[in-house]
Amino acid sequence: MSPSLSNATILVAGGAGFIGTAVIRHLLADSVARVVNVDALTYAANLTSLPGATEHVRYAFERVDIRDGEALRSVFERHRPTAVMNLAAESHVDRSIDGPGAFIETNVVGTYTLLQEALRHWRGLPSSQRETFRLHHISTDEVFGSLGPEGRFDEKSSYRPNSPYSASKAASDHLVRAWHETYGLPTIVTNCSNNYGPYHFPEKLIPLMILRGLTGQELPVYGDGANVRDWLFVEDHARALGLVLERGEPGETYNIGGDSERTNLAVVETICQLLDAYAPPLGFARKDLIRFVADRPGHDQRYAIDASKIRRELGWRPQETFESGLTKTVRWYLANRDWWAPLIANEERSALARQGLG
Repeated sequence: MSPSLSNATILVAGGAGFIGTAVIRHLLADSVARVVNVDALTYAANLTSLPGATEHVRYAFERVDIRDGEALRSVFERHRPTAVMNLAAESHVDRSIDGPGAFIETNVVGTYTLLQEALRHWRGLPSSQRETFRLHHISTDEVFGSLGPEGRFDEKSSYRPNSPYSASKAASDHLVRAWHETYGLPTIVTNCSNNYGPYHFPEKLIPLMILRGLTGQELPVYGDGANVRDWLFVEDHARALGLVLERGEPGETYNIGGDSERTNLAVVETICQLLDAYAPPLGFARKDLIRFVADRPGHDQRYAIDASKIRRELGWRPQETFESGLTKTVRWYLANRDWWAPLIANEERSALARQGLG
């Protein structure tokens, strides 16, 4: 029996990140669960992505780093969660290449620490509550490595991570499975394809291209732009994660994908078309801003998710196509300059500081 969200207190680790805030917005809007947002508030975290949450009677925030076992233990003791969703992670591949240590610390050591404190909490619960407790670990399709032109990743695909980021996430997935098999902790793992949508920190491909294209800056595309990703609208993902938490089986893995494969170049070209249609004109087609740049090391050629298991067993399917979701995303950024403009300014100040110019 899975935990009922009607009686749940859900600890969301990493709840101030892109996917974490989407999950919390979904839980507050579409369930009556109590939500405890646990986040260290690193550079990509943003509590303004949770409008109205601070005043919500079912919401609490705890500024805690998941590597801090003592602080986590205090959170578990105060809030007595019936479920944990672990979205706390360093997630940007380029940053993992330049500084892998932070990814090992958060994604591996942090997951281990969270597992230990969840295990301690779970063992102290009455037997009836132990049966319904869940720890849901949210991961990525990047742990599977790179596909050729055919095939898709399913739940039985071998792990072949190629970047420090994906290797750290693969390690965390294995830890979660081990804590289930060794200690009996009721865990579930999900692996998702690339997310996009509103409130996305502007270092990732889609928001970066939207904001650069909006202001007429060059649009850098790695290599020849032929790398393929499967794209998943973040609000569809949030619905899937809530469903897995409520109805998924302990020890199981579920792949979540948008069934929307596109080359990186096709993504950028579509963004250009949407900006030409909805944003103030620049006097030329935005696709003329595209510039091909040197490829990054270990750049996986293709990812694609087989999401048939979650469709078949839990009845989930995405509500957005790539075209409808991307249109919503572009229009959201055009209408929400107050959200992203301070982030751009902060990033520019940080870049100047790193160069000794600020």
